Amino acid sequence: MSATSATATTATTATTATTSVLVGAVRAGRTADVVSLLDGMTDAERRLCLPELKALRKELRAARWSEDSRRSHPALHAAGAACQTGAAAVADWLAAADMRWSQASPTVLLHILGDRDPGWLADVVHRLARRPPASNVSYELMAGLVRLSGCPVPTTEAYVQGWLHHIGGAWQPGGTVRDRLRADPHLAELVAALFRTDGIGTLLGWLSGDGPDRWTRTLAQLTAEGALDRTTMVDACTARLLRGGTPAELRVFLRLLEDLALTRDEELRLTDDWTALASDAVSVVASHAQSVLGALALDGQLPPRQLAELTGAVLFRPEKKLVRAQLVLLGKVLARDAAAAGELLPAAAQGFGHEDSDVQERALKLVERHIGKVTSPEVRGELADAADQLSPMLRARAVRTLGAAPVTPELLAHEEVLPPPPAPVRLAPAPESAAELAEEISALLASDGDVAAFERALDGLVRHAHRNRDALLEALEPVIARRWWADGGRLDGRHWSGSFSGGHQLLDSAGVFDHLLAVLRGKVRTTTPRRAVPDGAADRGCVHSALHRSFEARLLEVAHRLSTDPQPFLLATPTWGSGLLDPGELVDRLDAYRRLGARVSAVDFGQALLRVRLGDRAAAAAAARRASALGTEQGERLARWLATEETVLPTSRWTTDVRVLLDLGEVPALHHDLPDGLNQLGRPVSAQRHAWYCHDWHDGQRQHWPALLPERPELLAARLLPDLSAVAVDNVRGPAAVLPRLAEAEGDAGEAVHLCLAYGLGARHADDRLAAVDALLVLAARGRLDPGRLGTDLGQLVRSGAVKPVRLADAVRTAAATGAKATVWGVLREMLPVLLADLATGARPDSARGLGELLTVAAECAERTGARGDLPHLAEAADRRGASRLVSQARRLRSTLTGEVAAA
Repeated sequence: MSATSATATTATTATTATTSVLVGAVRAGRTADVVSLLDGMTDAERRLCLPELKALRKELRAARWSEDSRRSHPALHAAGAACQTGAAAVADWLAAADMRWSQASPTVLLHILGDRDPGWLADVVHRLARRPPASNVSYELMAGLVRLSGCPVPTTEAYVQGWLHHIGGAWQPGGTVRDRLRADPHLAELVAALFRTDGIGTLLGWLSGDGPDRWTRTLAQLTAEGALDRTTMVDACTARLLRGGTPAELRVFLRLLEDLALTRDEELRLTDDWTALASDAVSVVASHAQSVLGALALDGQLPPRQLAELTGAVLFRPEKKLVRAQLVLLGKVLARDAAAAGELLPAAAQGFGHEDSDVQERALKLVERHIGKVTSPEVRGELADAADQLSPMLRARAVRTLGAAPVTPELLAHEEVLPPPPAPVRLAPAPESAAELAEEISALLASDGDVAAFERALDGLVRHAHRNRDALLEALEPVIARRWWADGGRLDGRHWSGSFSGGHQLLDSAGVFDHLLAVLRGKVRTTTPRRAVPDGAADRGCVHSALHRSFEARLLEVAHRLSTDPQPFLLATPTWGSGLLDPGELVDRLDAYRRLGARVSAVDFGQALLRVRLGDRAAAAAAARRASALGTEQGERLARWLATEETVLPTSRWTTDVRVLLDLGEVPALHHDLPDGLNQLGRPVSAQRHAWYCHDWHDGQRQHWPALLPERPELLAARLLPDLSAVAVDNVRGPAAVLPRLAEAEGDAGEAVHLCLAYGLGARHADDRLAAVDALLVLAARGRLDPGRLGTDLGQLVRSGAVKPVRLADAVRTAAATGAKATVWGVLREMLPVLLADLATGARPDSARGLGELLTVAAECAERTGARGDLPHLAEAADRRGASRLVSQARRLRSTLTGEVAAA
């Protein structure tokens, strides 16, 4: 052996030994020894250690929560960062997800990285700072790298959030927040970043609280000291308010603006900004801007033209407090400056078009009080013309005071505006190519999709698995590779029943396709899906257990067939997006199965029966004859099914606490003529023994339930009624999203649908109320709404306390604003006597709270539709003493119904 070879061998042996010693110290968690060893290594020696460190990291990742892993990770975090060469690689190692929970201290990391080139360090810190805050990169580490490199401070979200926690932490030494900020060399840059970073206001408010050391006051004090530029701070704060955000976030910047204590000159300089904020900002900010402009106007420093522009914007805001304040401000200005009437009164008259009659009346009173100060005939004519927007009762008054055109029967004529009934949408055919199918499944896994997308992809998966399983798997490989279950061995029943959706069962579209892809890939044992198909066991007191099991049974059956005997296609794939299946199309599919010699799956065929359209009796009879001629068992069953007449759903009504619910009787056709997994849909259900907590409940699956029973909305509504009651009684969010689908269904809307709709109209959350309004309008447009039934239900629910009048008033006001005033009046006409009857007895029930709002909507609808007649117990409410909203609106409604408006 030559001397050179001997030297190389010796060096390799030494390096291997050093690597072994380093990895051993890392395994043992001896961070101090690791640092000492790294200090004695060259860059080349460190790089040679990296492969074994990576191998150790992979080993520990498999047992992340073990004692060995907890012991080794801090040392591994430091050693891996020191042995990397590139800045990107170091940043990736330091911020890796598996390193976040147990890291080396910033002091150790700064020590082992501190001897690198400053430019390299700057690259590392800026890469770390660009990571999302959830990466949990230490602020002390980033700030130390900035100090060592001398680079510009990063102003990313992660860095700014870290800075806030570091400066504002109660555990920090160095005196108060102001002391620590004053000592920060990057104060100006980081404060400027506060105004540019979305979402930072909420954190800033949480950290500062309301004490004397709060951030907003501290920043104002530093501005007063000259540490921060005042003009920059004022402009940045105003710009942040103009950009908008959540009320909680904007309150912090508004508090900062108040702590800055703007001078009158500064307020004047920002007049245009105040106007924009009063017009469009969130309520709390708009109120402040309005108060600033009001003070300027009362001091004569805001020209009438600008005040008129402000008024026009504010009067059409929904917040009544702002609108009232603006009208009061106009009155004060007009009392001081009569010459401004020509510009300000037309602006006030824009309130004539406000949706709230109280605002209309206030605006009219203001105009009436000051119209004598107007000398221009053109302005007087403009005010008279604006009176056309007033409600009929107020317009009748404006005829006398403003010279408005008289109210005529033609002007009172109402044309009901309802949305066109939704047109059915035909389901597109399944994707022709496996590549296209893979793209659609990937989209479903990411977004959960709608029913139509789900059914197309499900049918496509079955078709392509039957046609060419290998080609399908090849196309799906990029999709499968991204799923959490792709690595590792087979999954057992425990994974199958829980892990895919994070819940107790398979519940949503993503969970379904996760399992089906795992079946195709051979990750689930063949027997697992077959064992998981639900049997006819009891529903355990859960009213939607049958819905859940029916949805799951078909999909488990599909999974079993995929692994054993793929079907050529699915029989139950709907023809229409609603879930309906044309009977002739189902006959064609059964004929194709017969010709192919394919085995029909029981649950798939049962679901097809539930979806087949029965409402078109002529089409059903023709399809029944064709089905019988097939000469197969399924053909005969379909023929019998198509010949059956729809039966009335057996229900009984009962009340518990404040709720009104329904019990379901047995539906024999659905109980005895369907296979296990579906036959629970026909079983009797008692809401009296309903389990209010149920693991079968899940938002992700609810969208599929209407497609299980597309012509039986009453059956579905009766089972969902406890969920729908919860949106009003328990303030639950989300269940009312199903209401538009119930309204669009082909079957009749009866007691259960109307009761569900009543709860939805009284929901706690606005999005649930909007869904209920959509359902109300759809039912009305299709001629399936019974206003009397709905009004009676609402009266009972409001009286019991299940539905709060203020929430209901918001919903019916929204419906009326779309043009459905006659529909809304028809509902309120039946509901109000129930509530007014309590007032007639001298009682003051809880239902009276908000009754004034309901009477306001009723009066508006009655005025616009020309309604006449007697409303029981209204006179007693109108004759009550006082000028409350309830009394004033009762009088307004009585005047309308007795024809006093027209007479005026």
